[in-house]
Amino acid sequence: MKAGHSPTYLAKIAPSRRSLLLLLFAISSVCIRLGDNIVDAKEAKAPPKPNNLISPEAALKRLMEGNDRYVQGVSRRDDFKRERQILVDGQNPYAAVLSCADSRVAPELVFGSGLGDLFVCRLAGNFVNDDTLASMEYAVAVLNTPLILVLGHDHCGAIDATIKSLHDNKPPPGHISSLVAALAPAVEVSRQQTGDTSAEATRQNVIDNVNKLKSTGPILNAAVEQNRLKVVGGLYRLDTGRVDLLS
Repeated sequence: MKAGHSPTYLAKIAPSRRSLLLLLFAISSVCIRLGDNIVDAKEAKAPPKPNNLISPEAALKRLMEGNDRYVQGVSRRDDFKRERQILVDGQNPYAAVLSCADSRVAPELVFGSGLGDLFVCRLAGNFVNDDTLASMEYAVAVLNTPLILVLGHDHCGAIDATIKSLHDNKPPPGHISSLVAALAPAVEVSRQQTGDTSAEATRQNVIDNVNKLKSTGPILNAAVEQNRLKVVGGLYRLDTGRVDLLS
């Protein structure tokens, strides 16, 4: 006992010291929990495939490098077991592709991509309707995809069916008529030009749908204007496997 401090004085300050120690312990515990929560939050928000966080220009370059490998017959060695696990809770594809449903055109193969790399919409004639537009908007607004490619291909059956329908002035059977209605504008333009009507219509259809995606608001046109999104067109060559970009 220090001189000058009475037992009564010590009795008064002892609870205060105990309270202070308890308070400091409580604060430390809260800080530790908050720190753990911050770490957990960062881990939860971490993208499953960090290499997919790239600029629109880098995404296009990567896409075409994958096509070069495909053309040369270089196969990927994917660890599908690992990729499936890291993609369970999310995805962050580096490109979205609006492609024809043709069985000979498989974007994931054509661009040498793995699971979670490409967000793909496929329908005969690779055109924009409400469903494909909504899907592309989801890719850009929710998944932060920096690139959209509209991919047509030569010898497209949907284009040829539209050419025949307009030439014969006879609608095709069933719901195929909805494809003809969507592709008719591109075919009409191509019929006014010299050259292969099917090839010209295929090219025009890609250009028309690239322009439609670029100009449609409120999501896609804003992303293009802010340089967060690039929309391009391409033509897949069935004989070589090469994708030719359209300017």
